[in-house]
Amino acid sequence: MSDHPEHIWIHGGSSGARRALVAGLDLPIPAFVFDAHRRRRGPYTFGGSLLRALVPPCAERAPGVVAAHEIEIRAAAVDLRARVAARHRPLSSVLPEDERILVPGARRTSRIANGIAEFVRDCGTCPGSVVVGDVHEADPTDRELLATLVRRFDPRRLTIVACSGEPPPESFKGHRITAESSPWGDPEDLAERYVTSDGTLDDPRAAAAYHALPAAERARLHDRRADELAATGDPSWALGAIPYHREHGGDPCGAGAEAVLAALTHCVAEGFLDAAADLARRGLRLSEPGTARWWTFTQSAATALAGLGRTDEARELYDAARGASVDPEVHSAAAYGTAMLDARHPDPDRRDLGRAERWINEAVAISSLLPDPAVRAFKLGFDLNGKALIEARRGDSGAALALVDEAIGLAERDLPAGRHLIHRVVLRGNRAQLLGGLGRRAEALAELDAAIGIDPDHPDHYLDRGTLLFRMGRPDAALADVETALRLSPPLPEAYYNRAQLLLALDDLPGARADLDRVLELDPGWLDAYVNRAGLLLELGLDDKARADVEAGLALAPGDPHLRCILGQLEAAAGRPCQAEEAFVAALETAPGLAQAWASRASLRYGQGDLEGAVTDLTRAVELGGDAAVHFNRAMALRDLGRLDRALDDLLRAQALDPADPDIARALAEVRDAAGDSGSAR
Repeated sequence: MSDHPEHIWIHGGSSGARRALVAGLDLPIPAFVFDAHRRRRGPYTFGGSLLRALVPPCAERAPGVVAAHEIEIRAAAVDLRARVAARHRPLSSVLPEDERILVPGARRTSRIANGIAEFVRDCGTCPGSVVVGDVHEADPTDRELLATLVRRFDPRRLTIVACSGEPPPESFKGHRITAESSPWGDPEDLAERYVTSDGTLDDPRAAAAYHALPAAERARLHDRRADELAATGDPSWALGAIPYHREHGGDPCGAGAEAVLAALTHCVAEGFLDAAADLARRGLRLSEPGTARWWTFTQSAATALAGLGRTDEARELYDAARGASVDPEVHSAAAYGTAMLDARHPDPDRRDLGRAERWINEAVAISSLLPDPAVRAFKLGFDLNGKALIEARRGDSGAALALVDEAIGLAERDLPAGRHLIHRVVLRGNRAQLLGGLGRRAEALAELDAAIGIDPDHPDHYLDRGTLLFRMGRPDAALADVETALRLSPPLPEAYYNRAQLLLALDDLPGARADLDRVLELDPGWLDAYVNRAGLLLELGLDDKARADVEAGLALAPGDPHLRCILGQLEAAAGRPCQAEEAFVAALETAPGLAQAWASRASLRYGQGDLEGAVTDLTRAVELGGDAAVHFNRAMALRDLGRLDRALDDLLRAQALDPADPDIARALAEVRDAAGDSGSAR
């Protein structure tokens, strides 16, 4: 390697050609080589292999490191679950399958990827280089992990070599090598080698030889390979190769569908949405429309696609279900799912609350007629909760709260004790959100306490309660909840961001800065973290660093008014008033209700001697809810204009807002003396 090593992306050619190029590289040792083809071990084919290599020696030498990362290890490497104990057991992990109604969001895999990266960093046996093959065939979980490792590791510490049939993404920063075409190797036994490669061999002669075999022989080879993999006892094969072989074996609609369903169940529970969508669609091809298994595949596919933002595809599945089934529970669930596609569409401009209400009313009507009281209570409560979301999106929190209350009443009256606990927790959490929004914070806190009492190992409950406690003026309790959330999750940027807000309010600027640094280490696309860190750095006098954050944030959101406001402050401090004015104008054009922009432009105008302009801008800032500093600054401008009585009013208001500020007290005494000596006009 050179004195300045880089991460490397080898692309094009055949897998053999790419391997030959890797063999010619002078890579740091030890060099670990892994395959990433999703057909092998499904999601985290690469990530699980990396952990299987690193966790056992780390467990011997530093068991605390393994314990600290048990959530991400157990999620990405199912083969290690027998060796890595679960310290935390969320409610979803101990309930029956039909009660696990929550699917983890798409961001969970980002947390897992960051957790794996930090385990690799801390495990004590970090390799010198990692070679990853077949990246173009990797599941999105592995692609995300690979991108995280490339981003977070200096290549002098860990060199990543990605081998792919495709060029690297534009975001890849490193050395790129193009592989040339090369002759294919041994032509013997190509069909059997194709099957034993789990269909990953990229020699076109192999696929041709395989397809030339009689169907019965192909099925026999697949069944044999599936049996061999099952005999290893490694659970990860059941997420990739075994379902593939059972699908193509002698009993695709029986053993094949069951293998696909088992893999799907795991992927849905872990939030591996791309794999879940793929598996569910494969299962549909193996299932008879209208059957219970067919509906499971349909609903799982639609849920995963909705979570990925592929709402049109999800809607098509619900429409197909309505045409293929007469089961009222299917029609109710399809109506609910369709309503949520309209109410939760990731593009706010494509949300259609009217259409969502029509669909949710259909779901409510059907669920209300279900004969079994417990089934009716659960299904109807689910639908009422969905209708509450629609009302909340319309801004009618009172109507939403009444619907959630009705759903809670159904659960308490008609559900068997101890059943559908996640459903109950969701309702309590939603009731807390609505109560908090209505200003009924003590009641909201009681609801969150109840939710945590039922599911004490779920980090999101603590984040929500921490936010509420902060608003209630209990920062120490809020901090404790945020830190609990951090202990219960892989690296959680939301928790670090929330803690930074708390620390800012407590004037712990170094602590807040460290947490914002952590947020952006975990998620370089977190816009609000750039905004807050830039403002903090400006306050600390680190203008160059603040400007770098402004530029990084504006690259993500060129029109962001908060960043434009900070840019204006930086330009003013640098003695460039024209550029500062331009930045403030841009901020106010986008967000005329941004009080900080009015106050900042007022400071610029005051410094240029435009006292009337400063008073006008500060008056607008006061109207928008200005703080003590805004009243103080307007008082100074009014004092300089000779309007001492109005200046005195502002200073009295500033002192009421911040009684301990010595500058306000000093100015108040001076203005009182001046007003008493000369009198003044308003």
